[in-house]
Amino acid sequence: MSEVEFSYEYWMRHAMTLAKRAWDEREVPVGAVLVHNNRVIGEGWNRPIGRHDPTAHAEIMALRQGGLVMQNYRLIDATLYVTLEPCVMCAGPFSSESSSRNDPQSHWSRGLWCA
Repeated sequence: MSEVEFSYEYWMRHAMTLAKRAWDEREVPVGAVLVHNNRVIGEGWNRPIGRHDPTAHAEIMALRQGGLVMQNYRLIDATLYVTLEPCVMCAGPFSSESSSRNDPQSHWSRGLWCA
């Protein structure tokens, strides 16, 4: 049996579900899901207020989990789906060579998809 290839819309819906969790926790409603080989390797939602951590943005949380899962900080061939265009801090990892994907359909290179 072949694996199902999930679509951009599927992963963005997943990110929107995570954003709802942030909203429910009275945080800014942003969600992010990091995907590698069609499976989730990291996910996050904004939690800087609840965690008392100014870096606990959805994208950073997803990237941290992904690095642990892949045992590599470079996250080669991973794609991050996020519900809002990242701030400067969160976009930083995608301005370097930390991820190799460069999708012409996205206005962000190196595997970052925004709603």
